[in-house]
Amino acid sequence: MKLAKLSLAAMVVAGLASSSFAADTLADAFKNGKVNGELKAWYFDQTADQTNGRANNANITTTGITLGYVTDAFYGFTMGATFQGSANPVTAETSAKTTFKNDEYVGGATLSEAYLGYTLGKTTVKVGRQFIDTPLVSGSGSRMFKEAFQGAVIVNTDLPQTTLIAGYVDKFQGRTSSVTGGFDANGNAITGDAPKFKNRAAFTGGTTSGLTADFEDAYTVGVINKSITNLTLTAQYAVVTDVVVGLKTDDVDVYYTEANYVLPLSNFKLGLDVNYRGSKTGNNLDSVDAEGEYTAARISIKDLAGFGASFAAGTTSNSTVIAGMGNGPTSYTSTMIRGTSTRMGENTDSYLFAATYDFSKIGVTGLSALVQYGWTDQGNTNATTKGTDYTNIAGGLTYAIPALKGLTTSLQYETQEKEAKQTSVKADTDELWFKAGYKF
Repeated sequence: MKLAKLSLAAMVVAGLASSSFAADTLADAFKNGKVNGELKAWYFDQTADQTNGRANNANITTTGITLGYVTDAFYGFTMGATFQGSANPVTAETSAKTTFKNDEYVGGATLSEAYLGYTLGKTTVKVGRQFIDTPLVSGSGSRMFKEAFQGAVIVNTDLPQTTLIAGYVDKFQGRTSSVTGGFDANGNAITGDAPKFKNRAAFTGGTTSGLTADFEDAYTVGVINKSITNLTLTAQYAVVTDVVVGLKTDDVDVYYTEANYVLPLSNFKLGLDVNYRGSKTGNNLDSVDAEGEYTAARISIKDLAGFGASFAAGTTSNSTVIAGMGNGPTSYTSTMIRGTSTRMGENTDSYLFAATYDFSKIGVTGLSALVQYGWTDQGNTNATTKGTDYTNIAGGLTYAIPALKGLTTSLQYETQEKEAKQTSVKADTDELWFKAGYKF
């Protein structure tokens, strides 16, 4: 963590020179710190067609806790820590353990955040284990364990209407122990345990099975500008060094640009969004075939008497696209549960229609709904092989219960039809998620 060490040294020098602080003493900084957390109980159920013509059903219940603490500022310094823990029933079936080994089959605890932060003027530095959410480096929070990174992040807002971001990462914590790999003393793959920080990361992209690979470190820079009224411009670049796929090792570069425009009208807002992103690999990783580009546009209507609607279309080049590091990077045409992998495949056109409604407009405070209909059209993956198409229908309800502040429940369902055009074989996957969480 060379950059982290340099950043830490600079923070110490600047901290000693600073005269602004919130707490009078170091003891007060800890005494005045804030605790936050969440208690969670989630249920996942999946039914998927198998190659033998039968359908496999698996379900699993997971309970968990997130507990965080951040000190008050002392000479600009803060310290923070977040603990994540979970448990599955001992009686979980073998099919559930296999189906959800990369998602919800997880038990144990991990210290996901343990960082030192420093703020001087309009610059903030955070060094250590932390949650990161940027377009290219982002940890998913849709499973029981939120993904995290170890490294350093610097954010500066000195320029008017502009946010500058720089970051360094040398370790990644996935959703489960299975995501980042590992074997026990008998050579068996470790599954069902809490994830650990390793030099191995998940890479979101155009493969239905996902890509996880060892890496050395990663660097990123980004900028967000809002100088033009109602327009937000975002650009980011990241390079992940020494990514290992099979017996080959080389760098992976990913890049991202986006423009978001919101036009306020008399009774609603009109949104116009465009996005261009892509990935490039070193010559040693040509076999991965991930030097692709994804271009997308979206038009949306927001705040129309509680209703919202959007339509998005995206297209990829003749190679698959690595969307970024971690399972957090997404796309305009991603769906609620099945995500973005099928949208980032080579030579793929993808589309998504979505509609939302806020029931508080008719007196039901805290209740909201989302429905989605999406589909893909993939061309040939080589000179003779036809592609695979997907059709997705999804719906979800979220209810923040007013009578008990902090308690939220959600129900999500998605059905996906997969059609291999080469053989005309179709397969369905139905998935249901129920989540209940109490934040404090």
